[in-house]
Amino acid sequence: MIAQELGKLQRVDLRDVWKHEEKDFTPWLVQHIDMLGDVLGLDLEIVGSEHPVGDFAVDIVARDLGTQKLVIVENQLGETDHGHLGQLITYGAGVEAGTVVWLSRNFREPHRQALDWLNRGHGTSTGYFGVIVELLKVDGSNPAVNFRVVASPNDWSRGSMRSIKPQALNDKNSLYQGFFQHLIDELREKHKFTNARVGQAQNWYSFSTGTRGFQYAASFAKAGQLRAELYIYIGDSSKNLAALEALRADRLAIEQAFGEPLEWEPLETKLACRVAVYRPGGIQDSTASLEEYEKWFIDRLLRFKTVFGPRLPAALTAAEASTQQPIVSNNGQA
Repeated sequence: MIAQELGKLQRVDLRDVWKHEEKDFTPWLVQHIDMLGDVLGLDLEIVGSEHPVGDFAVDIVARDLGTQKLVIVENQLGETDHGHLGQLITYGAGVEAGTVVWLSRNFREPHRQALDWLNRGHGTSTGYFGVIVELLKVDGSNPAVNFRVVASPNDWSRGSMRSIKPQALNDKNSLYQGFFQHLIDELREKHKFTNARVGQAQNWYSFSTGTRGFQYAASFAKAGQLRAELYIYIGDSSKNLAALEALRADRLAIEQAFGEPLEWEPLETKLACRVAVYRPGGIQDSTASLEEYEKWFIDRLLRFKTVFGPRLPAALTAAEASTQQPIVSNNGQA
C-alpha cells in the first residue's frame, strides 16, 4: 500500500494578511465573530467595535446570548505586553463584562500566568481568555485562521464551561439547566444552529441570527406556555417597531412558509418586539413531555431560521432608515 503524500504545514505572518490591527484585523473579526465563538463555546453577537470606555476604546464588544452578559475582545497582532493587560482589566471593569478575551500573535508567559491568576476568582465572576491567533497554510493553499486557547477560566474546557455551581441551584433551576443543555447540544451537533455549549439555570436561551439586533429564543414563558420566537432589540423602540413592520408587511408569505400562524408582538413596555409561536407546557412536566417540548423547540427554531433568516438584513436596513427620515410638520414643511 502506497502511503498518501502529505502536505507541508506553513505559518503565515499575520501582517501579511492584516496590515493594520484596527483598520484590517478588527473589521475582519467583527464579520467572523462566530469563528471565535466556536472556539470559546459561546454564541456571540456584536454590540460594537472601537467602543468607548472612559478615555479609551475597546476593540470589540459582543454579547454572550446564552447569558446576555457582555464580552470584550482586545486584539494584538504583536506579542502581549503590560499595557494591553492593564487595558483588559480597565475595559472589563468599565463595562462590567462577563468575559474578557485577549487575542494575540504570541503570549509571553508572565501574561498567561496573570490571566490564570485573574481566573482564580478573588470575588469576581469575570472569566478571562488568552487566545493565540495564527495563520496556517498547506503548501500553496490560502491561509486559514486558527484560534488557540492558552488561558481560560478554571472551570472551562473546549466543549464545557460551567458558570453556575450545581450546589447553587434549586430544583427548578436544575431542571431548566438540564433541559437547555440537551437542547443546545442537539442544535449544535445535529443542526449546526449554534456555537453555544453551556445550558444556563434560567427559563430561556437565546441564539444568534447572524444579523445585529435579532435573536432566536426558546423559553418557558409565564402561565404554563412554551415560546419559540424571533426577538427584536435593535437599540430603541422606533427601530424595533420599524423592523417588526418591515417583516409584517410580508406576513402572509411568512406564515405560509412557516406553516402556522404567528403572534406579532410590539412589546412597547419592554422596548423590544417579537414574533412568536406558543404551545402549552412547563418545566416540571413528565420526562416524556419534556422530550416532546425539545422536539417542538428544535422544529420551530429551525423554521424561524429558514423563513426569517434571509429577511433579517433587509429588516435591519429598514429599521435604520426609519430614523433618518425628515420630520414633516402639518403644513408640509420639514
